[in-house]
Amino acid sequence: MGEIWSFIETAVASASGFLWTYLLSILLIIGGLFLTFRLKFFQFRHFGHVLHQTVGQIFKKNKHPGTISPFQAFTSALASTAGATNIVGVPLAIALGGPGALFWMWVVALIGMATKYSEIILGMKYREKNKENVWVGGPQYYIKKALGWKWVASAFAFLLMIELIPSVMVQSNSIATQTEGAFGWPVYLTGIIVCAMIAIVVFGGIKRIAKVTDKIVPFMVLIYVGVGLFVIFVNIEEIPGVFALIFTHAFTPISAAGGFAGAGIAQAIRFGVARGLYSNEAGIGTAPIAHSAAQTDHPSKQGMWGIFSVFIDTIVICTISGLVVLVTGAWKEVNAENSSNMINVAFGSVLGDAFSGIFVAIFLLFFIITTVGVLVFYGEKQAEYLFSLKGAKVMRVVYIIAAFIGALGGLKFIWQFLDLLLAFVVIANIIPMLFLHKEIAAINDDYVNRVFKKRTKEKKVQLFVEENE
Repeated sequence: MGEIWSFIETAVASASGFLWTYLLSILLIIGGLFLTFRLKFFQFRHFGHVLHQTVGQIFKKNKHPGTISPFQAFTSALASTAGATNIVGVPLAIALGGPGALFWMWVVALIGMATKYSEIILGMKYREKNKENVWVGGPQYYIKKALGWKWVASAFAFLLMIELIPSVMVQSNSIATQTEGAFGWPVYLTGIIVCAMIAIVVFGGIKRIAKVTDKIVPFMVLIYVGVGLFVIFVNIEEIPGVFALIFTHAFTPISAAGGFAGAGIAQAIRFGVARGLYSNEAGIGTAPIAHSAAQTDHPSKQGMWGIFSVFIDTIVICTISGLVVLVTGAWKEVNAENSSNMINVAFGSVLGDAFSGIFVAIFLLFFIITTVGVLVFYGEKQAEYLFSLKGAKVMRVVYIIAAFIGALGGLKFIWQFLDLLLAFVVIANIIPMLFLHKEIAAINDDYVNRVFKKRTKEKKVQLFVEENE
């Protein structure tokens, strides 16, 4: 039996390695570049406008169709990305792929902005109301409605529904490990606390999830970024050398140093792309599920929150985490097997080990509560699409049980399939999206023509009037 399981583990690892190193890296990068061209570099040319329409509109109320506010949809989607992946996943990527992995995270983020924008505007266009009069949407809806690929839509929903089980388990295990080290709590106690808090959040539906995330997530992000910047500032003299490492070893191998085992270019690309995608979820298809509930009068307006979320999640938070472990030298002190403690070591070198352990544990606890709450919501929506509202309620209980089992460290063999399942989810979403590139471009052009060309025309009229006064 042991030999059979060992063979399965090896086969799964090999398949995941091949998909993420070659097929998915190419698909995500080429697909993201293609969408960037089709959108005429919207995320770069109009980034100032994106900021104005997102952070500049946070406190503005609207009465457009939707269940939650645009900002709440953003924080709900961000909650599923800002968490263990940023704090634990980035150090793991550096431990396995070297400093160059951070460069490939940036690449995935910059072109992933177009991918996330595209999937959100499709989700907004093809959303619908369910039997509870709540707006629902996501890849399964636009794949079915726009392309008529019912079996692909069902495959996406089923694969994502199953993939979220090990995702929830990994998240709860991360916090259980941290609280055990920081406070000495037994893992079962953390499991009970996490499950209770998740249940309180998810049993209130998307409205309660949104109310929790729009208060907790921005506060947690600001504090984490602030503390990270302080640690970087203390080690500011290391910054030039760190950036040299990042850019150099994105394209050349790096040899072993201290606890770091060394890494080749393929490893830097693989783990940079995989962790970057895990972090911002551009192309996975989860973002449209949350954003489809938002109140808006044009799909592109909500899509811009997707661009901003990738910027915050990867360009800001992941970069902070990566620079912290690099400038402090923690990436050389902690090996890959213990990479979950790397950020503790990095913060501890400046703030003290005791404070660092407690700080990271508390932040992971709040991040993971919101993350798992949104992941459960995503899973419910897939079950609702496949099996109706009753099926969604059953899966809600399944995910909460999975969170407890994950906290105990149980069924770790299931985690082996996480990368493989996620790869199939991405393929089931990204390929249909590329087939819908004309529709994506049309929605984007409609918005640009309404906003920017109207402004240009108004400026020309004003200039003409002034010249002829």
